[in-house]
Amino acid sequence: MTNKISHKVAAKENEYLWPMLKSLPYFRALLRSVEAAFYKDVSLQKPCLDIGCGDGHFAELVFDHAISLGMDPAHASLKEAKGRGSYEMLVQANGDQQPFPSKHFASAISNSVLEHIPQVELVLEESARLLKPGAQLIFCVPNHRWKDNLLISNWLKKLTLNKLAQSYERLFIKISRHVNMFSPKEWESRLNQAGFKLERYWHYFSPRSLHALELGHYFGFPSLISRWLTKRWILFPTKWNLALSYQYLKPFALAEADQRGTYTWLVAKRE
Repeated sequence: MTNKISHKVAAKENEYLWPMLKSLPYFRALLRSVEAAFYKDVSLQKPCLDIGCGDGHFAELVFDHAISLGMDPAHASLKEAKGRGSYEMLVQANGDQQPFPSKHFASAISNSVLEHIPQVELVLEESARLLKPGAQLIFCVPNHRWKDNLLISNWLKKLTLNKLAQSYERLFIKISRHVNMFSPKEWESRLNQAGFKLERYWHYFSPRSLHALELGHYFGFPSLISRWLTKRWILFPTKWNLALSYQYLKPFALAEADQRGTYTWLVAKRE
């Protein structure tokens, strides 16, 4: 098994939390701000592929240059990404079938995407085909600890309401659209089969941070209504409106390795 590494970036003051909070529901802003901070130590070789780029919001806030190519199956998301200018090129495609020649890209990233894909092995195989030998694939996902650290289901278990706790876990997994919540060992096996070598990984996002994210799904309902009506998650991205949320989230927005972490950042190399 590849060794974990110690990693710590801007743990006390996460510079991405406020920009994310101004434009996303708070639970999503919390997680994305932590993931964004880790990219400060990442050097992406061009051409770079973003697998599951979404609406381009993350890339716009995190990178000081346009990513070579953003790929996503959702046309509406790509239309929004085009307006942000976060990518040099955008392509609508599934992760397991991409219209590019073999060994075309020098690096690839996938930010909180692979956990949603049922046949993720096919996406890893296609990514291996597209990457040059020695190219890095960098991705982050919820891990094997995620389900067991949900706050509400743990409360229910303490009350010996085990069946209700299991039902809640299934519901929240469905809400989160999580299919793959693997351990590093399980990811390593799949990566090896696809033609990658897992170079390093670290866990992050403590159980307490996950609890804040979990509760945020319920408190974030007004943001969902705003999105439906105005296409904006946050109607008033001002300090008077978001100051309390910001102060509440700061202790949880720690961009640091955590042995108990419920998410994992992985760096693999194309062999």
